[in-house]
Amino acid sequence: MIHFNSDYLEGAHPKVLQALVDTNMEQTIGYGEDPYCARARKKIKAALQAPQADVHFLVGGTQTNTTVIASVLRPYQGVLSAVSGHINCHETGAIESTGHKVITLPTSDGKITARQIADYVDWHRNDESVEHIVYPGMVYISFPTEGGTLYTKAELQEIYDTCRRCGLYLFIDGARLGYALAADACDLTLSDLPSLCDVMYIGGTKVGLLFGEAVVIFNDALKKGFRPIMKQRGAMIAKGRLLGVQFDALFTDDLYTKIARNAIDMAHQIRDIFVSNGYPLLFDSPTNQQYPILPDAELAILGKDFGYEYWQRVDETHSGVRFCASWATTQEQVDALRQAVNALHNR
Repeated sequence: MIHFNSDYLEGAHPKVLQALVDTNMEQTIGYGEDPYCARARKKIKAALQAPQADVHFLVGGTQTNTTVIASVLRPYQGVLSAVSGHINCHETGAIESTGHKVITLPTSDGKITARQIADYVDWHRNDESVEHIVYPGMVYISFPTEGGTLYTKAELQEIYDTCRRCGLYLFIDGARLGYALAADACDLTLSDLPSLCDVMYIGGTKVGLLFGEAVVIFNDALKKGFRPIMKQRGAMIAKGRLLGVQFDALFTDDLYTKIARNAIDMAHQIRDIFVSNGYPLLFDSPTNQQYPILPDAELAILGKDFGYEYWQRVDETHSGVRFCASWATTQEQVDALRQAVNALHNR
């Protein structure tokens, strides 16, 4: 069985594992205050060209989203998100468990617009029951989105300008950020992001690490007290250096960018495998996530040898599914998929 379900199915890049092995018997102080975390922070801030940013290392995406959002919002505030956003669909009410409502906005491609944000804020402020409705306090977006789509630099700038005008903070979920930045269609670089949001995170779990996400806070108003909130949320691990060692390796010799590019190259081939055989796509994704639509009967055959993620029902006999490439996807795996899809289409 070859799995294309997601991009966190393998362990870690060999250079990351080697760094952990090489430092295994060293003694360092805990809770992220060790030299490796310090070195990783320095490298991340240099890559972002944001020397004044605060960088904190957490373990996983849901933990990161809940910790960041809970640290920013007042008790009466909620977070605006696409209805398909990860915090709304894939985190078991984790945000709501912190006491903050996820306020959803409709979308067909995973993206929300500055106009939607402004319209919601205007509606809320002008409603006569404003004091009885959860206040919007933050906007959450994923880059790339759940559908593998990308915001342009101009779209992000417009969203951030709208957030500032409306008194909202902008939080970018970068669990798959490496794959977004490596995509040919992306017109952003890592160093553009400090001027386009208040807080973000660089995902490592899905881009070559065993585990780990790096929260980067640009807005000074959000920096104070973040570590105590991490502790409250169980996000401050004693062996914090295990995160620092991994991110230090990931941001050495541009490894983060190089391994993300492998996923894009493999995903382009996966897309072509399905398109060339006449299968339509749910989304026009330039990233490592591809979403072909197949007859259910053919999916049942393909699923005997290949793992994929079910996405949505298209009609009575067709489903949209996700095939995901990763930093570790091999040419041999993609070639096997090509052979199987070709045979399926021509049977």
